[in-house]
Amino acid sequence: MTKTHEIEIEIEQETMKRDFYKLFINGEQVESSSGERTKIYNPATGELLAEVAKATKEDAEKAVQAARDSFDNGKWKITPAGRRARVLNKIAAIMGSRFNELVELEILNTGKSLAAAKGQISQAIEDFEFYAGAIVGHGGSVNNVPGQFHNYTEKEPLGVCAQIIPWNYPLMMAAWKIAPAIAAGCSVVIKPASLTPLTAIILGEICYEAGVPAGVVNILPGSGSEIGNYLVEHELVNKVAFTGSTPIGKDIMAKAAGTVKRVTLELGGKSPSLVFEDADIEAAVDGSLYGAFNNTGQSCDARTRIYIHENVYDEFVEKFIAKTEKLVIGDPFDKGTHMGAVIDQCQLDTVKMYVQSAIDEGAEILTGGKELKPEGFENGFWYAPTIIGNVTQDMKVVREEIFGPVVVVSKFKNEKEAIALANDSDFGLASSIWSTNTATTTRVANQIQAGIVMINTPFSAFPGTPFGGYKQSGFGRELAIGSLDLYTETKSIMSYFGSRPVNPFGL
Repeated sequence: MTKTHEIEIEIEQETMKRDFYKLFINGEQVESSSGERTKIYNPATGELLAEVAKATKEDAEKAVQAARDSFDNGKWKITPAGRRARVLNKIAAIMGSRFNELVELEILNTGKSLAAAKGQISQAIEDFEFYAGAIVGHGGSVNNVPGQFHNYTEKEPLGVCAQIIPWNYPLMMAAWKIAPAIAAGCSVVIKPASLTPLTAIILGEICYEAGVPAGVVNILPGSGSEIGNYLVEHELVNKVAFTGSTPIGKDIMAKAAGTVKRVTLELGGKSPSLVFEDADIEAAVDGSLYGAFNNTGQSCDARTRIYIHENVYDEFVEKFIAKTEKLVIGDPFDKGTHMGAVIDQCQLDTVKMYVQSAIDEGAEILTGGKELKPEGFENGFWYAPTIIGNVTQDMKVVREEIFGPVVVVSKFKNEKEAIALANDSDFGLASSIWSTNTATTTRVANQIQAGIVMINTPFSAFPGTPFGGYKQSGFGRELAIGSLDLYTETKSIMSYFGSRPVNPFGL
């Protein structure tokens, strides 16, 4: 750990950092059956961070069998909800006691800023606390039926769930999926992103330490095309939950159809932000800055299309550029850093390609538009926060998800045009509205085709608020009480209490 790391984060316990991380199957750390390893790099420095066991199909089969056995023959699914809740709270408590270690490991593996990592680890802890409370009140209902009949429903755990995690929020996304699944009594096999598996592996170990039985939580780092597809098509897997790109989500839907699995998809986004004439411009600029560049723009809900009323366009853009150019980019462990690294060279090349396409199509780079080499981090993957103007709706930078610190700005004349521009997208995950007029925000929010609408705030989600999209941004809602229904079956039970036998045929 560098001197900077020691200053910014005090490690109070034995560190989680290892040279080699194993698979976590059936409550045990195990080597890959092939002995293969994946090298994991620090995006901020480009240096080798660790090696991770690379799961094979044989390992995936062992994990599915362990999950299946723990569900069919184990006690977790029949453990009373209150007891499961205590275990979830213990998971949260252990995570809290090792908070600094988790933050450090997340930063090393992702290159994100200290502030971003701390916020995300905090929410991961809160997710387990939230579902510990939510599961206690989750149950069936009694329904009105005719005559001398009685009908009630029960909620039963769904079964074995394959959960595929993205690289942009490794621990938080793992928590979003694991917490409701095990709260409901399911068993899970987690496939973390190949680039960022470290904190997910640690989370599996913490779950077991907290009292989750062996086989209920299994962690399989490995190839998405090999391990992910194997899990999606496996006949013993009952559900797939995936966060990632829209093309892969479509492929998962097609593959899951073979065994009629339940599927939850949280996919891509190209989210708009609408700044109306009566908006608090300072607040809109500050919120848009965070909405676009938080997590280095590597967020599915990043508001990367900003539409500004023509009468305040110049004022907004001038202030937006000025504040963008004040963002501190560099050492992720420095408390003053606003924006960290891009995840790897491949993603950096993607960002550069999109910016060049904008230039080729006639757009104007208002600020940024270049690779960076922060002092001390010259071998990492860095890109300047970029604002692009003079765009049209048909440009690639307007229509396609970039997943980097790039935002486009454009004008609108009136409310009708603003709504039309916002909805002119294949995606529909998130959106922001900036206006001091409640009537305006209410009308516009009702017409925006997105699963999440933020009014005068850049924050899109807290534990308890539904998170998910319209159109090609996927379906199903995570993070809310209703998410428990995604991990349960509803059984309807009809009984007759009349004094005479039921004889519909009269024979």
